[in-house]
Amino acid sequence: MGQIVVDSSVAIKWFVVEPLSEQALWILEGYRVGELTLLAPDLINAEIGNIVWKKRMMQGLSAADAQAIIDAFRTLVFVCTSSADLLDDAYQLAMKYQRTVYDSLYLALCLRENCPFVTADEKLVNAVNKQLSNVVWLGHWTERR
Repeated sequence: MGQIVVDSSVAIKWFVVEPLSEQALWILEGYRVGELTLLAPDLINAEIGNIVWKKRMMQGLSAADAQAIIDAFRTLVFVCTSSADLLDDAYQLAMKYQRTVYDSLYLALCLRENCPFVTADEKLVNAVNKQLSNVVWLGHWTERR
């Protein structure tokens, strides 16, 4: 079974149809059939909650749909790593690549676990992929399946 770090930009696509949702659903299917273990910093819970809140407040997502997304997300089993445990490495990566510490928590985790990190954040991938080849844009995930 392979491990994969995913961030909220991928996870939200499991519940809301957006560009690249199809590729995101391949990852979810890999998890459901036991081929993939999902890894993330514990920050992912707050990030998903915030995305759902934004969609509810600014994009007209119904209260029922918002709660359904939160409930469905909570059924997924992530191997979560404490942000505190990743903070030193994440800070160094943030400084090196001029990315946020939030994004760098995911980078630190993929480096620690030596596994792919898949994100829909193309700017993040472009900022680090020359030196961190295991950071993959979701749009290219089909090549890595």
